Amino acid sequence: MRLTTKGRFAVTAMIDLGLRQNNGPVTLAAISQRQQISLSYLEQLFGKLRRHELVESTRGPGGGYTLGRKASEITVADIIVSVDEPIDATQCGGKENCLGEGGRCMTHDLWASLNSRMVEFLDSVTLQKLVDDQLAKGVVVETTPQVKKAIFASPVVKPVRVNAPNSVFALGNAFSKS
Repeated sequence: MRLTTKGRFAVTAMIDLGLRQNNGPVTLAAISQRQQISLSYLEQLFGKLRRHELVESTRGPGGGYTLGRKASEITVADIIVSVDEPIDATQCGGKENCLGEGGRCMTHDLWASLNSRMVEFLDSVTLQKLVDDQLAKGVVVETTPQVKKAIFASPVVKPVRVNAPNSVFALGNAFSKS
């Protein structure tokens, strides 16, 4: 079995999100910059993660992604399977036709057993454990203060001081005095 970049990047991005989601929604652009993963690739991955309800999206200014469930309820297996990453070491994809019409190959049971162990292991590792491991290694999570803009019911208008006549009559008076 070979874990491709799709699975690796999905797990990496989810750890990044798990580390920072307490500060509000996390943008894919920020994850892209920190983890050096293409933004368009992240958009594809997060579309799949959202469809599997592992993340939730918030639109608009201040929007981004948050975890769809608690980090302790999301496993690495959930993440990998959600981005269509096959966890299969058999040559036949589990169809038991390794030799074509001839049936299974001699090592089919070995690779099927390995598949079972891999899924079991990946299912035992939670996103929370991976986040905690990063924090234990000293990863610093920047806390960006949330700037809240005040919204007023009516705009504040400052009076404008103009030193000019404000009517035709005042204009006439200004010329008659000179």
